[in-house]
Amino acid sequence: MSIPGMKVAVVTGASQGIGAGLVDAYRKLGYAVVATSRSIAASDDPNVLTVRGDIADPATAERVVAAGLERFGRIDTLVNNAGVFVAKPFTEYTQEDYDAVTGVNLGGFFRITQLAVEQMLGQGGGHVVQVTTSLVDHANSAVPSALASLTKGGLQSATKALAIEYAGRGVRSNAVALGIIRTPMHQEEFHETLAALHPVGRMGEVSDAVDAVVYLENAPFVTGEILHVDGGQSAGH
Repeated sequence: MSIPGMKVAVVTGASQGIGAGLVDAYRKLGYAVVATSRSIAASDDPNVLTVRGDIADPATAERVVAAGLERFGRIDTLVNNAGVFVAKPFTEYTQEDYDAVTGVNLGGFFRITQLAVEQMLGQGGGHVVQVTTSLVDHANSAVPSALASLTKGGLQSATKALAIEYAGRGVRSNAVALGIIRTPMHQEEFHETLAALHPVGRMGEVSDAVDAVVYLENAPFVTGEILHVDGGQSAGH
């Protein structure tokens, strides 16, 4: 069991990149963390509980929330960080692509957010954060990404809907809309090309994304916000 009064954050897609950075950041904020991904390893930190599973499967969401409540007794923040991105011309997407992207980006949001919000309402408050993409607001002819817009655009709309639905009950809902972040997902040889897609001329760092989520965590008057952390992409090019 965690220290009495310790807040608890749940982070999906937590094994590497932004997710791993978020686990570290929430620990530094004094939170216990429930970290989940398909391949996540056990943690030596007694205040980090890891749960393996595919977040596209509602049963994984049930296990993550149940395990977090059993170990720590509460859930204060959920960061829906897990995501799948497939860039293809629209007519070339396969049924498998569609199932994979909607499964993680939408299915991976839906059940775990229901369970977490239900818990937060019982506690008198909480915070949900979605990680989305700037491409939702600023489509780019160099990056065909209709499935990202379909799914992450839905998350941004749902972010605002949840913010308004629960504004009077202490549960905040926000999103961070990212440009391209330097993570293990992107091979080194493509970094120069990816950097050039941003008006500021560089890719984002994991710390840029993490710092944005931490800001939202510490901003009690902010809800329904889509915070762009994208090197200026959403403003134009």
